[in-house]
Amino acid sequence: MFYVYVLRSLRNKKRYVGFTSKDPQVRLREHNSGGNNWTRQNAPHELVHQESFQDEQEARRREKFLKSGQGRKRLDETLLSY
Repeated sequence: MFYVYVLRSLRNKKRYVGFTSKDPQVRLREHNSGGNNWTRQNAPHELVHQESFQDEQEARRREKFLKSGQGRKRLDETLLSY
């Protein structure tokens, strides 16, 4: 199983989109513990969205889309209710 996930910084509300084969909750803990330079500087985070995929390429395509202009716009529209 592969996951695309979206984190939101509780510090400054910035968004982080990532891809993983780990459980998104495990990945969230890793980000909050300082495993990545960007997320360490913007921690703590909350998991606001996740999607699961059987196919790695499909998950990577979805991550790339969510990082694009159209994808960011769609996330802004979707995540306004969070």
